[in-house]
This record gives sequence, C-alpha cells and structure tokens, in this order.
Amino acid sequence: MPVYQLSEDLAFPSPHLASKEGLLAVGGDLSCSRLLLAYSLGIFPWYSDGEPILWWSPDPRLVLYPDELKITRSLNKVIKKGAFTLTIDRAFDRVINECARVPREKQRGTWIVAEMVEAYCRLHASGFAHSVEAWADNRLAGGLYGVSLGRCFFGESMFTLVSNASKVALVALVQYLQSLNFTLIDCQISTDHLIRFGAREISRTRYLRELEEGLKAPTLRGKWVLDSSAPVFPV
Repeated sequence: MPVYQLSEDLAFPSPHLASKEGLLAVGGDLSCSRLLLAYSLGIFPWYSDGEPILWWSPDPRLVLYPDELKITRSLNKVIKKGAFTLTIDRAFDRVINECARVPREKQRGTWIVAEMVEAYCRLHASGFAHSVEAWADNRLAGGLYGVSLGRCFFGESMFTLVSNASKVALVALVQYLQSLNFTLIDCQISTDHLIRFGAREISRTRYLRELEEGLKAPTLRGKWVLDSSAPVFPV
C-alpha cells in the first residue's frame, strides 16, 4: 500500500489505507490542530530523530478497557503500602522529558524527539494532554502521559525511576478514568507489560467504531485533579 505525503492542508487519508505495518502518511506538522485531528481519526505520530514525521494506524490495535484492568497480587501489596503519592498534571514537562530518556519495549530508539516534547507540552497547555506522577520521598519516581478526547484516553509513554512507580501511576490513571466514565484507553502497540494489565488487541475497524462512539461525549479539557484522599485503591 502507498504511504501518503501530507500537504499543508489539515487532513489525513483514511486510516484503513495504512500499510500492513500501520504506516499511513509522512510529513505535515505537529500543531495542536493536526495532532487532535489525528487522534480523532485513530492516527498517531511515531518516528525517530532524523526522520520526517511518520503517522500510524496499526491493525490490530492494543486497547485497555478501564473495567478490565488487572492488578497482580504483588502490585496490590505495593499499593496497600502507600509507598507513592499520586498526582495528575502537576509535572507534565518533567514526565515527558523522563519518558524521552527511557527506551520503550518494541519501539525504535529515541522517538520522543525535541519537537514531540514541545508539541505535547503545547497540547498540555491547551488542556488536552495529561500526566500522572508517582512521588516517593517528594521525588518524582515514575509517571505517564497521554491525550484525552471525549471519553477516550490515548496513552503515549511511561517511565519509572523507582520499582513499581509507573505501574501504580497506571492504576491511578485507569481508576480515575473509570470514575469519569471513560470507555477506552488506546495503548497503540502491543507490549507484554500492558497485556498483563488487561490490555488486548482488537481490529482497527472495531477500534475506529468505538473511538467514534467515545468522541460523542464532550472532552474534559483543562487541568485534571486527583483526589488526594484516595489516589489509588487496592483491590
């Protein structure tokens, strides 16, 4: 299948036209408007330093439904100990920069390049991108970030500096989204780590259908706040 060259027009080809590997288009920019349009169409940017901007829509797609979250016994014990303090949107820039330093499973090199950091910081300032932070002894121990539209959350990356910190942050995010009646967490590419949390692969067709339904709800835009009295619940 051909890879499409984007013009300055704010538009994408149909995600159904993506290659077998999921590559759909090249070029364009990382403006807030283009990024938000991409996510609304089931498309996301992913490329390495020195490459042009590459846009993807893989098939199958890894998703996590909030009510299907799985927490292992060992992680549940960590949560019960209360070793981490959890916050949302307190240190977005620090989280994304830490994520940029950590290699990802099944991901190529350093893909969170400087222009990606700048672009998602703009999305955060606009109220569409959010971070979850896990703190230990008042130090940032782990976290994650992603984009929110409608009742869908698009996970981008996570990092950990202290064992289990990012796992606890993920549990906090999922429970927070569940309390807001979010229906879908996009995990993009399959990893064993996320599958252990209950994520599963679905077809692109099903993903786009559920995405369309989730986007019918208004977007909870702006700074999110986690209830500090109960940041994450053991099961």
